[in-house]
Amino acid sequence: MSLRVVWIYPDLLSTYGDHGNVLILERRARMRGIEVETVHVRSDERVPLQGDIYLMGGGEDRPQILAAQRLRNDGGLNKAVAAGATVLAVCAGYQIIGQEFGDDQDRPMPGLGLIEARSGRGQVRGVGEIVAEVDTQLGLPTLTGFENHQGVTRLGPSARPLARTVVGVGNGDGTEGAFYGKIVGTYLHGPALVRNPGLADLLIAWATGGPVRQLPPSWADRLREERLAATRPAPTG
Repeated sequence: MSLRVVWIYPDLLSTYGDHGNVLILERRARMRGIEVETVHVRSDERVPLQGDIYLMGGGEDRPQILAAQRLRNDGGLNKAVAAGATVLAVCAGYQIIGQEFGDDQDRPMPGLGLIEARSGRGQVRGVGEIVAEVDTQLGLPTLTGFENHQGVTRLGPSARPLARTVVGVGNGDGTEGAFYGKIVGTYLHGPALVRNPGLADLLIAWATGGPVRQLPPSWADRLREERLAATRPAPTG
């Protein structure tokens, strides 16, 4: 069994260590005996159509706008999704896969329309730890991560919130992220898949037709528990 991971536009969308998502996918797939080929696609290159998992990270306003323009003109990611590919998009990448997002003046910029979501600029910047309880449909444990964004995101009927926030801002309405089909968008850095190895395993399962073999606990699980213990609100009463 093999897996092709495509890291989209690391020259534009790779803030806060989001490349770690690529590394954890590679590691957890190989621990299961899955061969992994990773393709780094710069913004002056075509997005390949034959990927299994496509990853996008965060970025500042101008790189985000440029990335969205080039991805729309390229069309490769949309075609790959139509063919059944799995996607994880973080922060700026999350906004790009939606229908529109706001620039630094909150003027609407067109996204890729892969999920039914519209993003704009909020009144307060979300900075700090985030804890969120995942939609039960996905069967994942509590999410942990770090957020640094001023975006707020409104989901349409076809997109489901990835999780409900316990600590942090997320989408700005008590929810965090979104999923639709085999597409996941999130504001979580950390990196997201390092702090949440269960989410990495879900992406691998989607891409390979799953389910995947359970792995023994690792340093990633310990890191996750440490961050959750440090961030969860103290019980009252």
